[in-house]
Amino acid sequence: MNNTVGRAADTSSQPAVGSGGIDSGMPTPDFVLSLRERVGHAPLWLSGATAVVLRQTPAGEQVLLGRDAESGHWGPVSGIIDPGEEPHLAALREVAEEAGVVAVAERLAWVSVTPMISYSNGDQSQYLDHTFRCRWVAGEPYPADGEASEARFFAVDSLPPMPPRQARRVAVVLENRPEARFGAHVGRD
Repeated sequence: MNNTVGRAADTSSQPAVGSGGIDSGMPTPDFVLSLRERVGHAPLWLSGATAVVLRQTPAGEQVLLGRDAESGHWGPVSGIIDPGEEPHLAALREVAEEAGVVAVAERLAWVSVTPMISYSNGDQSQYLDHTFRCRWVAGEPYPADGEASEARFFAVDSLPPMPPRQARRVAVVLENRPEARFGAHVGRD
């Protein structure tokens, strides 16, 4: 961790070497790099947070999505929870860092485990993901940190194609159930 309270360590000068985020080769947090020095490419069990940010407009409800700069896939903002960081605060931090938007977490919508992910450099990681239903507060989205090539709101009835895991995270939040889901969801990959 760096000296800034609640912020991730600055990894902008570090290459994306896998294990950087839940679903892509994002810049890798310092604590993961330190673990990798000790365990090499062995599987890591990491905690992640996903923020499905909703905004109400006169035309209807919208969902914030980012287009991953590496894969080109759309999906909700997600990232690794830093050691000692509260999961909901990690989700909100990622929204601010990746999309330049301020949001509040309304509730935990889903806790699930991703399949093992193998990165191109040989690193392997599996994530315990916390998906939060969040409400937009301020800011127009833009690709703030380079992890996304685009960031914008979509009407809930006009969402772009997404990888199945990303689409399920959005679908679970849009169900708007009062209780959180636990474990696998229909169509788990």
